[in-house]
Amino acid sequence: MKFKDVSLSEINSRNSSTLMQSLGIECAEIGIDFLVLRMPVDERTIQPMGILHGGASAALIETVGSMGSTLLIDLNTQTPVGLELNCNHIGSVKSGFVLATGTLVHCGRRTHVWQVNIHEEGTKRLICTGRLTVMIIEKEA
Repeated sequence: MKFKDVSLSEINSRNSSTLMQSLGIECAEIGIDFLVLRMPVDERTIQPMGILHGGASAALIETVGSMGSTLLIDLNTQTPVGLELNCNHIGSVKSGFVLATGTLVHCGRRTHVWQVNIHEEGTKRLICTGRLTVMIIEKEA
């Protein structure tokens, strides 16, 4: 299934006054069948030991899938909501940025499944891998 044609500035404008804005998450690339989001590793996203917080990685994975699903549905009549999230934390990172690349595994009428890999921006080292199931719900009239 093909994504709607949306500019990066348009999709990033949806982040205002949200968790994404608080964590500094931005969409960096929209491909034919993938999305890449960028998140800083700084005081907003680290845990007390000084490394990227697993919850921040989980929020990034959920954001990739939810944002991707918005590019596949009619937002006037439908809403994407996270249904299940699984994360495996593979490595750690202390500073800089991470990039999350999400690809669509399944695109049904009621569910979308996204595979998301988070890499350290500079080294491309895998930090976390996850899978998000998004449920597509109809808006009430």
